[in-house]
Amino acid sequence: MTNIADRLSDIAERFPDTPAVIQPERTGTYRSITFAELNADTERIAEGLRRFGVQPGMRLALFVRYGIDFISLVFSLCKAEATLVLIDPGMGIRRMFRCLTEINPDGFVAVPSVQIVRLLMRHRFPKAKYNITVGKRWGWDGKTLNELRQTTAAQPLPHGETAADSLAAIIFTSGSTGPAKGVAFTHSIFDTQVREIQKRFNIQSGEVDLACFPFFGLFDAAMGVTAVIPDIDSSKPAAANPAKIVEVANRWNVTQSFASPAIWKRVADYCTKTGAKLGTLKRAVSAGAPVSAEILAKLKPHIHLDGDIFTPYGATESLPVAAISATEVLNETAAKTAQGLGVCVGKRFDTITWKVIKITDEPIARLDDAEELPAEQIGELAVTGPQVTTQYVNRPEADAASKMRDVQGRIWHRIGDTGYLDEQDRFWFCGRKAHRVEANGKTYYSIPCEAVFNQHPKVYRSALAAKKEANVSVRMFIEPYPEHFPNNKKEAEALLAELRTLGQSSTLTADITDIILKRHFPVDVRHNIKINREMLR
Repeated sequence: MTNIADRLSDIAERFPDTPAVIQPERTGTYRSITFAELNADTERIAEGLRRFGVQPGMRLALFVRYGIDFISLVFSLCKAEATLVLIDPGMGIRRMFRCLTEINPDGFVAVPSVQIVRLLMRHRFPKAKYNITVGKRWGWDGKTLNELRQTTAAQPLPHGETAADSLAAIIFTSGSTGPAKGVAFTHSIFDTQVREIQKRFNIQSGEVDLACFPFFGLFDAAMGVTAVIPDIDSSKPAAANPAKIVEVANRWNVTQSFASPAIWKRVADYCTKTGAKLGTLKRAVSAGAPVSAEILAKLKPHIHLDGDIFTPYGATESLPVAAISATEVLNETAAKTAQGLGVCVGKRFDTITWKVIKITDEPIARLDDAEELPAEQIGELAVTGPQVTTQYVNRPEADAASKMRDVQGRIWHRIGDTGYLDEQDRFWFCGRKAHRVEANGKTYYSIPCEAVFNQHPKVYRSALAAKKEANVSVRMFIEPYPEHFPNNKKEAEALLAELRTLGQSSTLTADITDIILKRHFPVDVRHNIKINREMLR
C-alpha cells in the first residue's frame, strides 16, 4: 500500500456488504454504512475536493464530530492527497488557534460553528480559501459536504500515484508537558501502524470493535473491522456513562474495544457493582496512560472467559512501541509496580528498535553521542522504526531536542519517558523526564515515588512535584477517593500523618514530608487520565 486509503478500497472489494461503521442517531436508533458504501462515499468526496481545487499537499484542518462523516472525510482527504490537520479542541481555544496559526491551513473542513469562528478570525488564516462546511452553509465561502457528495463526472480528474513518504497528516500533541507540537505523519507511517497493531493483537477482518476513540475507528476501517461508535462525548471520556458502554457492547456483540483508561475504570466499577458482563469482548485495548492493576483486575472477570486486556505504549510521535497484557501484569509485574519499581509496558513491537540512554535535557544530534545504559538502569527511552515520525512541523528546536540520527541515517526519537529495560527486554516506565525532581542529592522519579503513596487504601492517585524556593524541594500531591476526602481539619491531619508514615517506609520517599491533599487533579484533554502536573504545580 502507498496511500493509506488504498486499504479501505481493498477491504471494500473483499467485504463489500459488511458494516463498516455503526453510529447512534438522536432518535435512539443506529445508522450503518457498509464498506462498499463507505468507499464509494470517499471516492465521491475526493473527486469533489479535486474539482473544488484542492491540490496534493494542501493542508486542511478537520473539525467534525466523530462518526461516519469524520471517517469518510479522513479517507477522502487522503485519496485527494491533501494533508489532514488534526488538533484536539479540548486544549482550549487560545492554544488551538496558536496551533492553527502555526500551520496556516489552506482551508477548514468543519461544522458551521467552527466556520463562523474562522470568519471572525480570518486575518489569522490568510491561505484558508478551500473551506468545506459539514452541515448548513449560511452564506460564507466554500462548499458543503453534501455538495461534494453530489459530484458526478463521466471521467474522474486524473491524479498521480501517492508516494509512501508523502505527508498524510499533521497531528498535534496534547501539550501535556509543554507547547502542543504538530507531528508529521506520512502514508507509510500510518500503514505501518495499522499493520503492526493488527499483527500484534491478532485482529481479524470481520470483527466488531466498540471504538471509543476516533483514531481507532479509522484503524478499524483500514483493517476490515466494523466500528461501533458509542453514544458518548469522545472528548470527555471520564464522563462516559458505563451503562451505555456495556449496553452497546452487548447489543452489537463486540469482540474488541479501544477506550481510554478513564472509560475502563468507570466500566470496571460499574460491572463490579452490578455484575454486568461484556460476554463477547475478547480484546479490550487501553492507551493514553498506564492502566492500574486494580482496574485490570476488576475488569478482566467481566469480559469473555478467554479474553484479555492490552495496553499498548508509545507517544503521538511513535506509536505503537510496546504492549503488555493484563494477564502478564497481574501474574508478573503488578507486585513490583506497587513496590516502586515502575510500570512495565511490555515488549517492543517487531519493527521497533530501542535503547535506554543517559538522561540529559540537552539536544543530542547523533546517536553515537548518547550514552547507552545497561539493563536495570534508569534512563531515557529512545526508539526507531518505520512507525516513528521523523520531524515536527515548523519546530526545528523541537526536532533538535527530540531527534537523533544514527550512522545508518535512521532517525531516532527520544520519547521523553524515563525507565529501564529488564533482562527480558521489557521496558519499565518510571515517569516523564520533565516530571523528575532533582533534590537532596538524588533524583526522584514520579511513577516509583507515587506508587508508594498509592498503596494507601484511601488514595486514588498521587503526583510528584518540585517546590521551587531558594532550594528545590520535593512535594507530593494526593487525591483521595471522593468518599475518603477529609471532612475537617482533624481528619485531614490524621490522613496526612498516615501518608507521611507510609512514605517513610520506602527509601524512595522517606524524605518526602511536604504532602498536599487535593480534591481533584487536573488531567489531559485527550484521555482525561494523565495528570497535568504543570497545572497542578
